Amino acid sequence: MFPRVLFLLLLALNIGGACWIAFAPKAAVPVPAITDPGVPALVLLSERDAPASSVPAANQLDPGTVASSTSDVCQSIGPFQTQSDMRASLNSLTPLVKRIQYRNESATQSRGFWVFLAAMKTREDALGVARRLSAQGVRDYYVVTAGEQLNTISLGLFREQANAERRKAEIAAMGFEPQLIQRTEELPVYWIDYARAADSSFNWRSHVGAVSGLEERTIACF
Repeated sequence: MFPRVLFLLLLALNIGGACWIAFAPKAAVPVPAITDPGVPALVLLSERDAPASSVPAANQLDPGTVASSTSDVCQSIGPFQTQSDMRASLNSLTPLVKRIQYRNESATQSRGFWVFLAAMKTREDALGVARRLSAQGVRDYYVVTAGEQLNTISLGLFREQANAERRKAEIAAMGFEPQLIQRTEELPVYWIDYARAADSSFNWRSHVGAVSGLEERTIACF
C-alpha cells in the first residue's frame, strides 16, 4: 500500500513541475547592443545609395550655398616663367579668393633667329664657300662639322629679327643665298586659376610683385 501511495505522490509532483515549466511566464532576456561602444554601425549598400528624398533634411545642401558656388567667377593668371614666381604669387593671392590652384603648360619660346647657308654636299664644298666669304671680308661665320647641320655655314644667331634680316641682306648682296629661320624650344610655364564671388573684385596685379608679361583669362569654374 505504501509503495503505491509513494508512486502516485511522485507522479503528481512530476506532472505539477512539468506544468509549471510549460505555463510559467518567461523572464525578459536583455538584447545585446548591435555594435561595441564607439564602433559605428554597418550600413548596407542599399541604405547608403537610397534616393535623395529619403535623406534627412539636415544632411541636404543649403540652397544658398549652391547658389553662391554657381555664381562664382573663375579666372586664370599667367604665364609665369619660373615656379618660384608662381608660388610667391599663389601665396599672396590665396587669402583673397575662394578657391585657387595652379597648373603647368608647355610654351614654345623663341631662341633667336639664325642666318646660315644651306648644307653643302661635302666638307670640301663647305670650306670652299667659306673661303669665298672670307675673301669678301666676312669674318664671323662657322662651318658646322658634326650633327644634323653638318657642312652648314652659320652666319650668326640674333635675338632681334630685324638684325637677322639685315645680316641676311648683307650676305645676299655678295651673291650668296642665305636663309633665315627662327629657333624655338618647348619650355614649361605656369598658370594660377582662382575663383571669386561675382560681386567681389580686386587688383591682382598688385599682388604678383614685379612679374611682367602676365595676362588674365576667364575660364570655366573648377
